[in-house]
Amino acid sequence: MEDLIKALQIFSKYGNPAYPTHCEHDVLWICGIYPKDVEEEDRLRLEELGFFVSGGSFQSFRFGSA
Repeated sequence: MEDLIKALQIFSKYGNPAYPTHCEHDVLWICGIYPKDVEEEDRLRLEELGFFVSGGSFQSFRFGSA
């Protein structure tokens, strides 16, 4: 739980979308926060926390499955 909260705190530095997440097929998607806008240091930390970049968005298998 703490890693997800830490990741969301990083994402919050780059925006506050009304609908920030989407989950399907065991993948949690972060909506409205674009990897190109996220500083390199934060992108690396997000990777450590379980997020990766795919198709122009941040995604996570770790937080997307039950």
